[in-house]
Amino acid sequence: MDTWRHRRLWSGWALAAVLVWAAAARPAAAEDPPAVRAGRVETGIRLDGALDEPAWRRAGVIPDLTQQEPRPGEPTPFRTRVLVLVDDHALYVGVACHDPDPSAIAVHTMQRDGNLRGDQTVALVLDTFGDRRRGYYFEVNAAGARLDGLISSSEDVSNDWDGVWDVRTRRTADGWTAEIVIPTQTLRFTPEAGSWGFNVQRRIPREQLTLRWTGATLDARLEDLRRAGRLEGVDGLRQGKGLSVSPYGLARREADLAASHTDTGGDAGLDATYNLTPDLAGVLTLNADFAETEVDTRQVNLTRFPLFFPEKRAFFLEGSNLFAFGAGLRSDFIPFFSRRIGLFGGQQVPLLTGVKVLGQVGKWDVAALDAVTGGNSLTRRTNLFAGRAAYDVTGHLTLGSILTVGDPDGRHDNTLGGVDAKWQSSTFRGDKTLVLGGWAAWSGGDNPDGRRSGWGLLIDYPNDLWDLYFVYKDFGDGLDPALGFLPRPGTRWIQTGGAYQPRPEGGLFDWVRQFFFELRITVVQRLGGPVESWRVFTAPFNARTESGEHLEANAAPQFEHLDAPFEIAEGVVIPPGDYPFTRFRVEGQSSRHRPWRVGTTVWFGRFFTGTLLQVSSFVNLTTLRGHLQFELRAENDAGRLPEGDFTQRLWQLKTVYAFTPDAILSSFVQYDTESRNLGTNTRFRWTFRPGNDLFVVWNHGWKRPVGSRDFLTLQPLSDQLVVKLRWTFRR
Repeated sequence: MDTWRHRRLWSGWALAAVLVWAAAARPAAAEDPPAVRAGRVETGIRLDGALDEPAWRRAGVIPDLTQQEPRPGEPTPFRTRVLVLVDDHALYVGVACHDPDPSAIAVHTMQRDGNLRGDQTVALVLDTFGDRRRGYYFEVNAAGARLDGLISSSEDVSNDWDGVWDVRTRRTADGWTAEIVIPTQTLRFTPEAGSWGFNVQRRIPREQLTLRWTGATLDARLEDLRRAGRLEGVDGLRQGKGLSVSPYGLARREADLAASHTDTGGDAGLDATYNLTPDLAGVLTLNADFAETEVDTRQVNLTRFPLFFPEKRAFFLEGSNLFAFGAGLRSDFIPFFSRRIGLFGGQQVPLLTGVKVLGQVGKWDVAALDAVTGGNSLTRRTNLFAGRAAYDVTGHLTLGSILTVGDPDGRHDNTLGGVDAKWQSSTFRGDKTLVLGGWAAWSGGDNPDGRRSGWGLLIDYPNDLWDLYFVYKDFGDGLDPALGFLPRPGTRWIQTGGAYQPRPEGGLFDWVRQFFFELRITVVQRLGGPVESWRVFTAPFNARTESGEHLEANAAPQFEHLDAPFEIAEGVVIPPGDYPFTRFRVEGQSSRHRPWRVGTTVWFGRFFTGTLLQVSSFVNLTTLRGHLQFELRAENDAGRLPEGDFTQRLWQLKTVYAFTPDAILSSFVQYDTESRNLGTNTRFRWTFRPGNDLFVVWNHGWKRPVGSRDFLTLQPLSDQLVVKLRWTFRR
């Protein structure tokens, strides 16, 4: 029996052992979750951050939140009172956050979807369908900055989605308050439902303290909707006619400075949403434009495989959690990856029309997308389709399927289908989380030769003291997701390991909040061939301090098999062969709650036939109480190999000035030595009313000539100025 048959046999025994363990373990007796009933208001509230209107006296009340971390259930001086109201068309949440030292309240940003992890924040989750799996995430800091997202599972939240909602905050003598309004047309829900899943969380970063309404154990995540409480009194909410129309108009000036050519013009289009049923929405886009989308963050690639860049375009993000497929896949295989639509070969492709259907029908979650794209020098006009359906068999088990049709190049046929299953519990052996999953997929059409199918399974035990997992993935060499992402077809994977994460109490390590002793093993083998790569990542020291600093040291033995020469940098070619080597890392980062934040990561050690030193550093500064931010990042990679030496550098500078949380001016400058391109992306966004935005975007590019030793010798390459106005009308 060959090596992989042995491994698959052991994989089967491991899965069987976990299933027996799960079957033998009695879940804790289910307790009724806590509930709050929303008060009723007829005329809404005045959104000013002050909880002084008479309507708030009729609100449902959560009198305080419970400490979730670091010591669940223990009292704290940070009292938090939550008030909940509804009218026919909105949910209102008021939060009063008492702080014994209001001058120490941390605020680092006012930017929409900015990094709030170092700020004092309040977060809400809503499970509007009651399936305890998918929902909405809303977070606000003490300055009124908003972050929102779509929850696909307790470990999968997409924060790139932007809903239409509003908030005002106010500093008080003993802390701060927030008034949040979420219009019902922003949400999909069943009007007849008597209650929603609901949870509230507050974070105080300077104390590394988390407070929560329910699910206040170290093993619980806020995004785990199985641990949410109940929000009652929402049966009177209405979505109106469910019609939302968002037309846009823009003016654009583009210049090819190298060719001395300039184009000026305008464009228009619209997005529209209509509720086909109260819990099933149709979405239409005509002549979509994504000029306001932030540019991709550049990455240095020292591997043989393509890098993953997340979706950022608003039309594709709406309902994206409904397309999530397969447990344990992450970016190793995404059957439907929406960046394949409207982008091809590094060029934009016109998205002429797009139609989506999103929502729920009984116990079914459904999502479908049909898009018509135009052509360019690389593609032809084509029609592309993706559909996903998932069925809740029980409160723990979900079965699903996925289908994609079409190839973005418009020249080839492609179809991909798949099925998946996921069983999950948050009451395993008491209050632990356990997830079991499996998937299978196959493709057809103009595919490469070879086996056109793939399958995999997951065992995941993601808890506070022990975080353990086992993943098996098998990708056929003919499996071709033309509308997906599969960087390494024709391989079999085993990924296993986890972390032991104790929290010391006193003694020598009383300065440590939590240790993370990690061991993570990945083995990738070619189908019918040798092991292509393996890696053993270890963390003999990894600690988060009581003040929030992070210190870590790692060792990572690994192996790479090259069937063909690998050009790792221009003119540096590594010959075929087997290459075992060991990499080491040291890392340190200061706490996120500080106005100044610094960090450095250093990887060093052997690399193929030589050595590689990688140094990544950042410096963040926040001033003017969150109005002004600077973020400077630098990466320097120096390889010394017999085949040749190389140095690759990447510099990035982000500057953000917030006039208010609704008027943001930002600039993102990037330069890398591989492309020798310096690019700037400057954006001004003014949200003068939720859903109504003015964007002014300026992009400019320069290129450093080949052979130039002077960094300041840059030639203008391109220039683009776009002014875009978008309105939203709702009925």
